[in-house]
Amino acid sequence: MKSLSAVLAVGTLITGIALPSLNPDAEPVSAATAGVSALQDVAQSYSSTDEIRAEIAPRGNFSATTPTEIDETRSRAVAAALAAGMPLGSAVEIPIAHQVVMPMAAGAYSFTDGFGASRPGRSHLGQDFAAPVGSPINAAMDGCVSRSTESYQGYGVTIQIESVIDGEAVSTVYSHMNYGTRAVQVGECVTAGQYIGDVGSTGYVFGSCLHFEVHVDSVPVDPMPWLSAHVG
Repeated sequence: MKSLSAVLAVGTLITGIALPSLNPDAEPVSAATAGVSALQDVAQSYSSTDEIRAEIAPRGNFSATTPTEIDETRSRAVAAALAAGMPLGSAVEIPIAHQVVMPMAAGAYSFTDGFGASRPGRSHLGQDFAAPVGSPINAAMDGCVSRSTESYQGYGVTIQIESVIDGEAVSTVYSHMNYGTRAVQVGECVTAGQYIGDVGSTGYVFGSCLHFEVHVDSVPVDPMPWLSAHVG
């Protein structure tokens, strides 16, 4: 009788685990599924870097339907990706850019320090557009914002936008902007020519200007030849 009771007890236990639909108190997740989930959690690991760079891996559309749901879903996905040191493109579908425009209106600026100009310990990585404080700055092309901050090292108020154009991952960086004028936040997507903020003199800079950088596949390039080849 003891042996028979033990067999029945084991059989009942197995039924409760393997066939949750027959056990009204069981969670609707199998032990095998839980094990796979745990292995996936262990297998994933990421490292982060504070350098400006573009790493694009476009993903599919969000399943949310209303504008509010889409914004909330995007915000959660972006926060999780950036916290894990993952590229923005792992959380937001980066749009393909088909047009490039100058980041400031014609006649609103003059060129000062260019790419490669001497800087303490390094060379200048962008092109400066000298202009009065408050002059509007526009996104150079369609993309999504990966950085938007009131203080980024010597760059001061900075916005960084990730784009894909001609099959290449391109980051555009807009720095020395004026405090309190950033019009876009991380995770938001913009279109070419969209207003993103004002010229300022924040960070390590003499005078007011837009410091504009272009990084192609994580490598900084001279913005002027790149703009000449793409604007139009």
